[in-house]
Amino acid sequence: MRKKIVAGNWKMNLDYSEAKALLHDLIKLKGKFGKDVEVVICPSSPYLAVFAELIKDQNWLHLGAQNAYFEDSGAFTGEISPIQLKSLGIKYCLVGHSERRDNFNEDYALLAKKVKALIAHDITPVFCCGEQLQVRDSNVYREFVMKQIEDSLFGLPAPEIAKCVIAYEPIWAIGTGKTATAEQAQEIHGLIRARLTSTFGEKIANEVPILYGGSCKGDNAKELFSQKDIDGGLIGGASLKADEFCAISNSFV
Repeated sequence: MRKKIVAGNWKMNLDYSEAKALLHDLIKLKGKFGKDVEVVICPSSPYLAVFAELIKDQNWLHLGAQNAYFEDSGAFTGEISPIQLKSLGIKYCLVGHSERRDNFNEDYALLAKKVKALIAHDITPVFCCGEQLQVRDSNVYREFVMKQIEDSLFGLPAPEIAKCVIAYEPIWAIGTGKTATAEQAQEIHGLIRARLTSTFGEKIANEVPILYGGSCKGDNAKELFSQKDIDGGLIGGASLKADEFCAISNSFV
């Protein structure tokens, strides 16, 4: 049975006091989060160490990082290694978010190295993929998304693919207020699942959670999560509101 996941990507938002207040608000809602749902928050990197201590006794809430490098250590000023994340008990790490691809020129080869390094240290990569509006309008979005996944993930052996999470985020729906319809989202999720099945087999394909991101909110999460190949959400702005993030976690049918 595939894991249900609701992950909050806080991006570069909130100063320390605001972030800590949001964390405390989430902890207060502990009993109200969806049952059998893996709840993950990805705050800015400077807060990870303190947050790891604050949630030490909150085994229902997991920490994720927004980025990591592929080397374990060395002269890589400003980067964070998987070993450093693991030492804090970080369980998840985003890889290949569109903002990293576009703003920091992260290519397929680099992302493949990051995924491999994270898996080697028992950190679950949340591999992001998705297309820009012009790609969707040109009707090559299926091939575009598949290339992102295949070029960065399909070099992994099947047991390592099974340790990944994939997040489909149509770029045209991130922070724009636009959302892919449930049918549009399911089309890509179903395509990803089918490609995983044809390459790695049905058992492996059914172990990989595929999340939807892109203006997923409390008022549309239930319809999205009702689709057969959507296993949860990678939530942006709505994850900065404790009540709404909690409501999204309760949107599984």
